[in-house]
Amino acid sequence: MFKRVSPYIGEYKKYTVWATILMCIGIIANIVPYFFLYQIISPLTRGEHIDASFILFRVVAVAVCEIVFSISYVQGLTFSHISAYNTLKNLRISLQGKLEKQPLGNINELGTGRIKKVFTDDIDQIELLLAHAIPEGIANIAIPVIIIVLMFVFDWRLGLLSLVPLVVGMFAMGMMMKSGMEKMNAYYESAANMNNTIIEYVNGMEVVKVFNKDGDSYKRFGDVVRSYRDFTLDWYKVCWPWMAIYSSVLPCLVLLMLPFGSMMVLGGTISLDKMVLVFCMSFAVGPSVLKALNFAGKFPQLDYKIAELEKMMEHPPLKEGTSSFKGTDLDVEFRDVHFGYEDTEVLHGVDLSLKQGTTTALVGESGSGKSTLAKLLVHYYDLDSGSITIGGQDITDMSLEALNDQVAFVSQEQFLFNTTLYENILIGKPDATKEEVLEAAERAQCNEFLERFPDGLQTQAGDGGKQLSGGERQRISLARAILKNAPIIVLDEATAFMDPENEEKMNAALDEIVKDKTVLVIAHRLSTIKNADKICVMKEGKCIAADIHDNLVIDCPEYKKLWEASVSASTWKVREA
Repeated sequence: MFKRVSPYIGEYKKYTVWATILMCIGIIANIVPYFFLYQIISPLTRGEHIDASFILFRVVAVAVCEIVFSISYVQGLTFSHISAYNTLKNLRISLQGKLEKQPLGNINELGTGRIKKVFTDDIDQIELLLAHAIPEGIANIAIPVIIIVLMFVFDWRLGLLSLVPLVVGMFAMGMMMKSGMEKMNAYYESAANMNNTIIEYVNGMEVVKVFNKDGDSYKRFGDVVRSYRDFTLDWYKVCWPWMAIYSSVLPCLVLLMLPFGSMMVLGGTISLDKMVLVFCMSFAVGPSVLKALNFAGKFPQLDYKIAELEKMMEHPPLKEGTSSFKGTDLDVEFRDVHFGYEDTEVLHGVDLSLKQGTTTALVGESGSGKSTLAKLLVHYYDLDSGSITIGGQDITDMSLEALNDQVAFVSQEQFLFNTTLYENILIGKPDATKEEVLEAAERAQCNEFLERFPDGLQTQAGDGGKQLSGGERQRISLARAILKNAPIIVLDEATAFMDPENEEKMNAALDEIVKDKTVLVIAHRLSTIKNADKICVMKEGKCIAADIHDNLVIDCPEYKKLWEASVSASTWKVREA
């Protein structure tokens, strides 16, 4: 466990060490009063006279011990929290670094709910373990061990009797931990599932309401929550009996010492004051051992949580080179591209060429692999085999920064940050001037809807861009791409949310943007890509034909079927009564 957490503690390990030392001092200071109590009781058991100054001195000593305990324990907790929170910082930064290196597709598959739970809930829970379990656990187990050794020094028989409740309690603790560890994987999986379902339920509330699916959606939501509740309660029911045993037995080291020790005193084999001393020492052991063993149960959780966090990010990082772009031109080549999600291959040896300055369209039925092929160009995933090159340079040989400088990606769903629309557009080129941003917004046809906002481009986009409609968000994202001015553009249903009134303007803007660029475009409305320089027809993960529109309508039955369906859909209207 310490080996796993050690890399994240780093330079703050010294704070954990000092926290442990100070807590040990505090616990010792909390135990010493029992010896002063013994010094007061012992003369009384022998019928000796003690004066008030003798008692007063020990009372003051007890008070001093409690002050030392408070100061050292509080300072120890301060150091442990400094170490803990900096360890969490290092852990989050480390995970963030691994997350950044993972393929974007894998990040999307993890889901926002699970990622949020990892970076907030799971890591926050580790704080308790780092700040308390390690320093307090070590301190609370070290001191009782010393005291038990002293018990054996004073009288080995009483020492043995004190061990019996410890053995029983530790056995119960072990059984509880065994039961808990067997269900721990399923418990955390259940919690992650519930978290994802809750976020999906909230995000999909609009669709649920519109289609009157409250009952179905809430049923799934309720089933997941109840499942988590039932699983957790079943887990605790298994652990509760063992918990009751160790929590009641462990503090009572006198359980056997009291009857057998009394018999030994009556038999004259041990003096009463020595038995009282051992009794006093046992009172100091019980609470510390109980607290130490409670913390011991946390250590597997710490080990498990860090292991799970690392496991979630253990996917091989995206293959990324360090070179800048060194291509001879801006031709894009897909050569024998194979790719699959988990164990299912979705692209089967795709070959496709995109000549510099031309527009290539991908068409096909849903699930044919169009979007996947487009995302591979922007390096969403690593290929299973084959290659993608720009100007003869493999995209895995160049850095992501170099690749992103060459390619702009505009999809049907674009995320806007909760800042101004101006700042959202500026993402395309952070060092752009205000005039460049305004020009990009104008070319993306944003001015029309910006006029209704009093603050114009200084309007806040809201969470995820909720202040704008879907088409307006797409125009902002298009303005980003215009500002970026990358030589290669990928458009994945970039006009999906356009209403008929604005579609003509958007298409005119797109024509201007893609001028002299190498363009890969995906569109379900074939009328928008009819004049593309090349149309690639995708079917079941293969490129079955690639030509201009006029030739494909004649020579490719699959394209002809898609075209006729598109024409039919464009003339569809609601029948008048």
